[in-house]
Amino acid sequence: MTATAARYLYLTRHGEASSDESALTDNGRRQAVLLGERLRGAPLTEIHHGPLARAEQTAQLVCEQLDGVPLRRSGPAGDYIPYMPQREELPSESADAMLGHLAQFPAEEREQGPGLAQEALARFTGPIVGEEPRHELVVTHNFLIGWLIRAALDAPKWRWMGINHANAALTVIRYVPGRPPSVLLFNDTGHLPADLRWSGFPPDLHI
Repeated sequence: MTATAARYLYLTRHGEASSDESALTDNGRRQAVLLGERLRGAPLTEIHHGPLARAEQTAQLVCEQLDGVPLRRSGPAGDYIPYMPQREELPSESADAMLGHLAQFPAEEREQGPGLAQEALARFTGPIVGEEPRHELVVTHNFLIGWLIRAALDAPKWRWMGINHANAALTVIRYVPGRPPSVLLFNDTGHLPADLRWSGFPPDLHI
């Protein structure tokens, strides 16, 4: 019988990016360094990051604060629409607004996203083969974090929408053999000073 062990999946959204999203801002770099300092005590074995510059730069800055944790570039950790809902799946009072919002994104993100989202579930979730628990960090984007949390909670597929994540905040999901996934931490910004905690959120969601 093949042994399986727990997986601890650490998720973070990239640091604050410039208006054209080509690079991190000074605040974004500070956020990434502070996240790395927080993770020094975690037994991370790998850091995965999406292919876009803002995710790669965040992962590199986090990695510089750690000791020898390898970086892995990963397409499924990228920025895309993980699931395109049908109108009948959505709440009737907000379906038009939600579908209109998704229609603003490039066709490539909408068409290729669901396949990448399934790859992300296969690659990053569930218990691992082996006898030792695995701790790994994925530096990614808001939509994928929402998708993975939705899956952990066994919520409807469209429910990735509306789960918002701040820049460089930390979420941890635990996958244990024979048990449902557990969301141990969500959108935690305790490692960030107050002036860096709300970037990435629209103003009406600042609490």
